[in-house]
Amino acid sequence: MKKVKKLHILIFGALIGIINGFFGGGGGMIVVPVLNKLFGLNQKQAQATALFIILPISVVSAIVYMCNHSISFSSGWPVIVGIVLGGVAGALLLNKIKNKILQGIFVFFMALSGVVMLIW
Repeated sequence: MKKVKKLHILIFGALIGIINGFFGGGGGMIVVPVLNKLFGLNQKQAQATALFIILPISVVSAIVYMCNHSISFSSGWPVIVGIVLGGVAGALLLNKIKNKILQGIFVFFMALSGVVMLIW
């Protein structure tokens, strides 16, 4: 891992937390490139570490949303089941894909997400 100043880590952490809390997720699209390019982690390490970082942020954000009565539990539970199953499948597949291919897949889905957000 590259040597990064603690202030930079704190700034990026705060930015990622704000984005995750503001959008209800999505901090990974910032965390992965930061870990990859600025911290020197390879793509697999960056994606796995991003999940480790995003989990507590998402839990805190969900608690805040619950306190504000902003969560639809009836539509949320089926999505949670799908996310857990997909997360396990993705984690198992992660070790079978080369870093460069994984990086290309990540870029493709980030670009696709951006296009969908603009059109939708």
